[in-house]
Amino acid sequence: MRGGAKIAVVGGAFVLVAGGVGWGGYNVYAGITGGSSNAGGKGGGSSEIGTRAAKTGPPDADETRTTTKAFFDAWSQADSNTAAQLTNNAGVASGVFATYFEEGHISGVKITPGKAQGTKVPFTLTGKVASDGQQKPISYASSLTVVRGKSTGRALVDWQPSVVHPALKAGEFLKTGTATAPPIKAVDRNGKELTKEKYPSLGPVLDQLREKYGEKANGKPGVELYIEPAEGTNAPARTLLTLSKGVPGKLETTIDAGVQAAAEKAVSGYKGGSVVALNRQTGAIRAIANNRSDGFNAAVSGATAPGSTLKILTAAMLMEKGIVTPAKTVECPPDATYYGTKVDNLNHKGYGNIPFSQAFAVSCNSAFIKQIVPVDDDKALPAFATSHFGIGMNWQTGIATFDGQIPPADRGNAATQYIGQGTTQFNPLNIASITATATTGTFHQPFIVARDLDDREFATASESLSEGTVSGIRSMMRLTATSGTATTAMSSVGGDKGAKTGSAEIDNQKTSNSWFTGYADNLVAAASVPAGGHGGDAAGPVVAQVLNAR
Repeated sequence: MRGGAKIAVVGGAFVLVAGGVGWGGYNVYAGITGGSSNAGGKGGGSSEIGTRAAKTGPPDADETRTTTKAFFDAWSQADSNTAAQLTNNAGVASGVFATYFEEGHISGVKITPGKAQGTKVPFTLTGKVASDGQQKPISYASSLTVVRGKSTGRALVDWQPSVVHPALKAGEFLKTGTATAPPIKAVDRNGKELTKEKYPSLGPVLDQLREKYGEKANGKPGVELYIEPAEGTNAPARTLLTLSKGVPGKLETTIDAGVQAAAEKAVSGYKGGSVVALNRQTGAIRAIANNRSDGFNAAVSGATAPGSTLKILTAAMLMEKGIVTPAKTVECPPDATYYGTKVDNLNHKGYGNIPFSQAFAVSCNSAFIKQIVPVDDDKALPAFATSHFGIGMNWQTGIATFDGQIPPADRGNAATQYIGQGTTQFNPLNIASITATATTGTFHQPFIVARDLDDREFATASESLSEGTVSGIRSMMRLTATSGTATTAMSSVGGDKGAKTGSAEIDNQKTSNSWFTGYADNLVAAASVPAGGHGGDAAGPVVAQVLNAR
């Protein structure tokens, strides 16, 4: 915090300290104790304040209107303490409002309420932001909800950081001043500029790249209104308004603008969908796209079970150990049990005795579960994932990523890991990397900016796959893409291609998460769609659309 108001944490509440005097969530307003004692929403029953019974139930229209007006009036007058006391969490609200004015340098606030929808009131705020001799108008829309304080019965604004600004989250504050990092002009591998306006999914990525590489790109910071992230999150600052532009430094990335555009379009039709594309030979990231309202970059930071897409890694291990070959006959009954854990095939369908390549192509769970017996080591899969695929090895991609995990397990828990269920945790970046490694033989850590930009150390796997395993995986993925579970999704994709479908049920959800990974020539892509069903139904079309942009 650059100066002005100071924020301390006392008893779990933010307290504003100015001139040696502190105040927080326990001030008295209108004769009734406010602050955290009012925390809560729609109260029930009754309570006593002095000798008068507190009201219960949701606030009525008059209470909503009166509370909202008082709150807006206090806010417009820069009366942080009064505005905070009109919320059900005055301790936190007072700190946020104090920094809004003292650190955000926002003044001349005018708030225009919209039509109330019950106890929810939309509003538009206008004002001005001034700092370092620079000034600009500001305008944004947000909303608030009026609730009943549990202990006092007062009608209060339900405190959420988004009341103050729709982009604000818990623990964050608005600041205006010299930007925390110089701006960047990020370009794709062919020199085309990448902006968050044209490629919305790259917004969080570009913010991280600016924070990490702005100075290295020789840019100069300007003056901005920005969101200072919560302490301990290592998140980058997020610019809301530029008062004076800095000088952007040019930053070359591995993104391919054409592939990125295709990825953005592909996920737009699937709520919660995420996709990543890589160069299959080098690990260079070509696209990252998400269709999420929360801004979370699930494509590279998610951590959920990937379903049968992980069978690529499992099959590679079984082949390296000499347990199976694509031509070896394996048993594919409707289900299989290992130490009391029963695993069914899709629709409880069995295929009898078939080549392992066909078991892979039709995604036969039971055939894979039965192979854990000859492996004779429940913890073999996690170790193999690290030694050959670089899983969990702290990838230095240039942005924050989760690098996959198969926790050590035994018996039934180990069996479910073979088919990408149970405790396995991956995201599309990890699965795309696994596909690239399995079809080339060597793990190449994914990256979005060149290693020599900051001399960071890339993760390396201690072992490569044999030529026989690579050839076998490619042949089985090709079979899956041409006559297996991925046929329909990959029908529009030409060239040297292969694929694997997956579906995963988390916490007994009714509809499984859809996963899909595939490659065409030197481009590999992997996608996931929450509650998208079978891998070929939702994630498959996303991957195909991305591959067709190569």
